[in-house]
Amino acid sequence: MTELSFPRQHARTQRFTLGAPRAFVASPEGGRVAFVRSGSGTDRAQALWVLDVPPAPGDGGSRDGGAAADGERLVADPAALLAGGEEELSPAERARRERSREGSAGIVGFAVDKAVAVAAFALSGRLFTAGLTPGGAAPRELVVPGPVVDPRPSPDGRLVAYAAQGALRVVGADGTGDRALAEPDGPSVTWGLAEFVAAEEMGRSRGFWWSPDSAALLVARVDETPVQRWWIGDPAHPDRRPAEVPYPAAGTDNAVVSLFLVGLDGTRRAVEWDAGRYPYLADVLWSGAGQPLLLVQARDQREQAYLTVDPATGATRTLLLEEDRIWLDLFAGSPSLTPSGELVRITDEDGARVLKVGDKTLTGAELHLRAVLDAGDEDVLVAASAGEQAADPEIGEVHVYRVGAAGVVRVSAEPGVHTAVRAGELTVLTSAVPDRPGGRSVVLRGTEAVAEVRSYTQAPVLTTRPRLLAAGEHRIPTAVLLPHGYTEGDGPLPVLLDPYGGPHGQRVYAAHNTHLVSQWFADQGFAVIVADGRGTPGRSPAWEKAIAFDFAGVSVADQVEALHALAGSYPLDLDRVAIRGWSYGGYLAALAALRRPDVFHAAVVGAPVTDFRLYDTHYTERYLGHPAERPEVYDANSVVTEAGLVGAAEPARPMMIIHGLADDNVLVANTLRLSSALLAAGRPHEVLPLSGVTHMTPQEQVAENLLLLQVEFLKRSLAR
Repeated sequence: MTELSFPRQHARTQRFTLGAPRAFVASPEGGRVAFVRSGSGTDRAQALWVLDVPPAPGDGGSRDGGAAADGERLVADPAALLAGGEEELSPAERARRERSREGSAGIVGFAVDKAVAVAAFALSGRLFTAGLTPGGAAPRELVVPGPVVDPRPSPDGRLVAYAAQGALRVVGADGTGDRALAEPDGPSVTWGLAEFVAAEEMGRSRGFWWSPDSAALLVARVDETPVQRWWIGDPAHPDRRPAEVPYPAAGTDNAVVSLFLVGLDGTRRAVEWDAGRYPYLADVLWSGAGQPLLLVQARDQREQAYLTVDPATGATRTLLLEEDRIWLDLFAGSPSLTPSGELVRITDEDGARVLKVGDKTLTGAELHLRAVLDAGDEDVLVAASAGEQAADPEIGEVHVYRVGAAGVVRVSAEPGVHTAVRAGELTVLTSAVPDRPGGRSVVLRGTEAVAEVRSYTQAPVLTTRPRLLAAGEHRIPTAVLLPHGYTEGDGPLPVLLDPYGGPHGQRVYAAHNTHLVSQWFADQGFAVIVADGRGTPGRSPAWEKAIAFDFAGVSVADQVEALHALAGSYPLDLDRVAIRGWSYGGYLAALAALRRPDVFHAAVVGAPVTDFRLYDTHYTERYLGHPAERPEVYDANSVVTEAGLVGAAEPARPMMIIHGLADDNVLVANTLRLSSALLAAGRPHEVLPLSGVTHMTPQEQVAENLLLLQVEFLKRSLAR
């Protein structure tokens, strides 16, 4: 059989993510772990599985219910539930998947009750439940109004709440008693769904939360009436109406988000806070550890408040205020509460990103906190990378730690990138390491490994060989990849910089699969450099905030610094240097070619933001301020304004600009305006429009050919 090429395999496996177990939930009593996984490395349809964990010695438990020898049970198969029919996605579900960059199909997510005994999920807009315990109830459809979005069981498992057609509804787990708890009171109003900026930028993908006693819910009401409308058409199908998209671009109005306590009898109480001062509802937590907890932010994100909610009245009380003169970041799992009710949060303190429990600071500058994974009374489980004052910088590594009275204890042993899910005694530790393709998920009881969840991911047809190092005066985390089989006698190589280079986008990881595409480009005859300059996550607050009001200057300067720092140690032909990137990386590639043509000789510019007045409020205003207050900052960081393009230095360098015409995150208007400006300035470029493609490129043929076309362009542009 002919071996697949890497571009085809990379596309067919959705970047080697298909077949990997994910979305783990562990039961609090330690008996099982639920997760989703597709049936092979090329199967897009995710199914719901349970791993029955072997009992601890002396527990006397036994496994039953048809578990396989390794303890895994298939709980819900989307093909069987749809009887072989095609999956149909509602616009709301498509939007949710786009916001989460979800390209697979089937059961892509699920929610559980407190005991992890019942799961609820939406499939093709229909509502399903399934028992998760051994011998539990088979999957069944609950016939309710649809299309269903984000169903979630009550903590006691008796009810399921879900969003449908703008309403928040509830139904008995037996399928009876369906009713609306809150219905839209206007054409642009929804209940129980996250608004665009919450899902895209804040990490909040949900819009309702059950009370611990299953008697009420906190429900977000979103009114998009003030949000400006943009229109996204498909020029390949002029017979179709353009899609109307509420898009809160920088400097324009956001959706109005409010929160209500809704009883099962339909009673409703408004949750009151100063929404004029804090319009962003960043997070909501309602656990058995205390009153509901809100995190709300000011529009400029320099101030945020932690609020508790009185469930009887809806009144809020300020638990804590935080301020930062530059901006405040949001972190996964923060805030949380310990079982005894202490506030757990990640914050910046004395130049470090630390973990605080109550008033106590439990970590220092040796760690850079990334996420809170679980909060217990004895310790808090976190993910962190090495801080700037760590003895060993551990470039590209992220580890799992227990932080508590015993100090800071590392859970993950191997060098690599690790994360975890924990409940009670069980921890599911997922690891990716440099010398092994894919990931590995091991179940720990306490500190002992008791099971491993199978992965069906394909092994890549190539092996990555990155050299990880700190480059230049700023010690920029960098990966260098050379062609397989390269020897010094082969001479200097044309150079390809392959960054993301901006906020939220770390690329230099100590993991094998992270560098597959860069290695493939290297094997086409390039020395590839991936540099995480200032502004990228994972090092220190000062490092991340160095780009405040200056994307363009800092991001380009750090790519140049890394390139020149490596020139004496690696076979780099500095007369043939190209740069490629997607999203912020595409913006950075355009900047580099326009502003430093003395360094960069060609650029592949993918889905770029070319004028940040066209990007959303929460992201853009955090870094560049409000455009009405700082128009000069927006001009200086644009590549299409006079300050951005017309002032660009000579000589002109060739660009390939790529953009999906259906992109509702970075609209294709960005590329069209760049192309118009380049044409007016007489600068060479070519545009590759992708019909029907969003900000993701999950389509197999599109993803494969994009790689091949980029290589052809780069070789042509850098030819001597």
